[in-house]
Amino acid sequence: MSLTNFIPTPDFDEYRERFKEHYKLERREDGVILVQAHTCGGPIQLSVENHRSVGQLFKTIGADPKNEVMIFMGSGDDFMMDADPQGFALEQEDLAHWAYEYAYKDGRINVSSLINDLEIPTIGVLNGPGFHSEMVLMCDLTICSEDAVIYDLHYDIGSVPGDGIHSCFQELLGVKRAAYALLTGEAIDAETALRYGMVNEVVPKNRLVERAYQLADHIMTQPRTTRRLTTQIIRRPWRQRITNDLDGGFGIQMFGHLAKKKAVHGRGHINSTGDYVRKGRKNNFD
Repeated sequence: MSLTNFIPTPDFDEYRERFKEHYKLERREDGVILVQAHTCGGPIQLSVENHRSVGQLFKTIGADPKNEVMIFMGSGDDFMMDADPQGFALEQEDLAHWAYEYAYKDGRINVSSLINDLEIPTIGVLNGPGFHSEMVLMCDLTICSEDAVIYDLHYDIGSVPGDGIHSCFQELLGVKRAAYALLTGEAIDAETALRYGMVNEVVPKNRLVERAYQLADHIMTQPRTTRRLTTQIIRRPWRQRITNDLDGGFGIQMFGHLAKKKAVHGRGHINSTGDYVRKGRKNNFD
């Protein structure tokens, strides 16, 4: 017998309780885990607290060998179209600390954890319009609702789009389309996203979870080793993109914040950029 024991792996009931303020977690007997991100039971409202929780969640799910496929989605009619009213109070209090601790460190972990810490296949579900859609677009498979709208708000609130969304858009859209989306705030509707190759399917909103489980069921038809090793093949482009772009992009974005000595996140900024999306405009200067 070995002189030491294995460190216990995470217990689902324990971390389901620990993460309940940010995520509703359900897991079937076969290991397919459904993650529904929320704020107070509704669509995600951005804050430094739920920003940090993303990487913590992905690392925890990835460390539990009983998880076999992850479905990740938002809650309600929108994915993320709002900010917590006090969700960036820490940023206002100490921008220099926030720029590293909550943005640079947490943000890099969030994106890299999705690609590197989850050995299992992932299915992203964009359940409606929203920003920070890279969390679902960078999953192995992505489906979206018919009313989903993909856009990036950074440039329009005076921030450099370098926190992962740039890597996502450049990989999926190519250089020219990504540049247009990042500089103009282009609102990409579901059918356009499908045509551009950002998503795999457009699905009626009331069938999103059902369709995600159907895809998971197909993935589960093959042995565990095949499933997990296949993810290593299909994620290689994302790993290369992250290695080449992510740290530098985040560093440039944070330099921009500190050079201005002014925090730009906040509910007013985020809501104003969402107005044109709700009105169905193509971009922010129409």
